[in-house]
Amino acid sequence: MVESNIHYPTDSSLLGDGTRVLTRTMKKIESKSGGLKRKVRVRAIALSTRLLGPPGEERRKRQYRELLSLTRKVMNQAKRVLQEVQEAPRQGRAPLEGLAHWLETMIGRVRQVVKQTRIRIFAGDTKSPEKIVSVFEPHTEIIRKGKASKPNEFGKLVKIQEAENQIVTHFEVYAERPADSTLLLSSIEVHQQRLGRIPRMVAADAGFYSCANEKAGQALGVRWMSVPNKNTTSKERKLLQHQRWFHRGQKWRTGSEGRISVLKRRHGLRRCLYPGLDGMRRWVGLGVIADNIIQMGCYLARQST
Repeated sequence: MVESNIHYPTDSSLLGDGTRVLTRTMKKIESKSGGLKRKVRVRAIALSTRLLGPPGEERRKRQYRELLSLTRKVMNQAKRVLQEVQEAPRQGRAPLEGLAHWLETMIGRVRQVVKQTRIRIFAGDTKSPEKIVSVFEPHTEIIRKGKASKPNEFGKLVKIQEAENQIVTHFEVYAERPADSTLLLSSIEVHQQRLGRIPRMVAADAGFYSCANEKAGQALGVRWMSVPNKNTTSKERKLLQHQRWFHRGQKWRTGSEGRISVLKRRHGLRRCLYPGLDGMRRWVGLGVIADNIIQMGCYLARQST
């Protein structure tokens, strides 16, 4: 998993971020155009940091109403500024087109944040369709670890595929998070395409397991499928998972977790600094290339001694 460049994805912070961006963009348009008929007033966005208050449902709802009201006023002001730019003479409008397009984009995103906030706070529905958790990176997803000790994270799921000598042979950044169990066979096929043969052993964690995956992998020619089934009650399956080759595969998998940690710490994959989904793919790719170069160098150094 790689995080995108976002911070504190709560309803109040999203509304605050959106209002700040709209206000800042309107001020830039006003400055670049030499003045607008409707003056832009900078709102006290610091209000959003005080709206959390002490616990209490009624107090929280009242504070969110105030914040939503403030956000709607800024949105309406932004719409009026956008309309004024669109009605301006063509010669005067040309220098403002980039800012106007950005303002229009942000109005749409803030409108979605207002909608999902109202649904969550006043209707109690957290499954808002088209929910966004960042007005700057709307493609960002909530990634739940499924463990009480692991907090939710925000970003995109990244699959890292590793072969011998700690070389990453394939990576993929998913636009929408797939189920792990759907990724195993495609990973084997990618290995075959890249290296010209089916791997002797495939090791993955329990999330990748399914009976169909195991049979299909063996049919492709994989000799050892070291993918645990933690829900099994079969004695035969439990004995298989205690065999030496199976444990060896799981030790290899544990090592690949270390590769992910290294990519995050040494090559900056903990947080992406490029905007957009394509930017994240480029960021991950550069990190993988850098790490592979280091691992190749280490391997050649060992061979020469």
